[in-house]
Amino acid sequence: MKKILALSFVLFSLAGYSSFAQDEEALPPDPAAREKINAARVAYITERLALTPAEAEKFWPLYREFTEKQRTLKHQFNQARKEGKPADELLDLEYKLKQQNLDLEKEYSGKIRQTISPEKLMGLRRAEEDFRKLILHQVQQRQMQQQRRELQRDRMQQRQQQRNN
Repeated sequence: MKKILALSFVLFSLAGYSSFAQDEEALPPDPAAREKINAARVAYITERLALTPAEAEKFWPLYREFTEKQRTLKHQFNQARKEGKPADELLDLEYKLKQQNLDLEKEYSGKIRQTISPEKLMGLRRAEEDFRKLILHQVQQRQMQQQRRELQRDRMQQRQQQRNN
C-alpha cells in the first residue's frame, strides 16, 4: 500500500507534463522529470508483474533495449512526417515500420520469456497500458484543477472590478 501511495504521489507530481500524456514517447525535455517518469514506470510494472529481484535484474535491461528500439522506429516515422513526405510514402513507411515493430516484439518476447513466465509477459502489455492510462488521468486531473483555479481567479478579478466601479 505504501508503494502505491508513493507511486501515486510521484505520478501526480509529474502529471503537469501534458506532452507526455499525448504521446508517451514524447517525454518531458527535463532529464530529471524524464527519470522520475521512467522510475515510476519501473516501479509500477515491477509491482504489477510481481517481479522477483532476480527476474527484475534480467528483465529490465531487455525491456529498456526493446523500448529504445521501438522509440527509434517511431522517431523514423515522425521525422518523415516532419520532413513533409508525401502521403503515399508515409503510408508505405508506416506499414514497413509496423512490420519491423512486430518483428521486434516477437524477438524480444522470446528473449523476455527466458527471464519471466509467459503469464507475466502477458500481463506486461496490460501493465504498460494501465500505466499510460494512469498518467493520462493524472494529467487530465491536473489540467482541470488548473482551469478551475484560473476560472476562480478570473471571477475574483471581475468582482473586484465591479466593486471598484
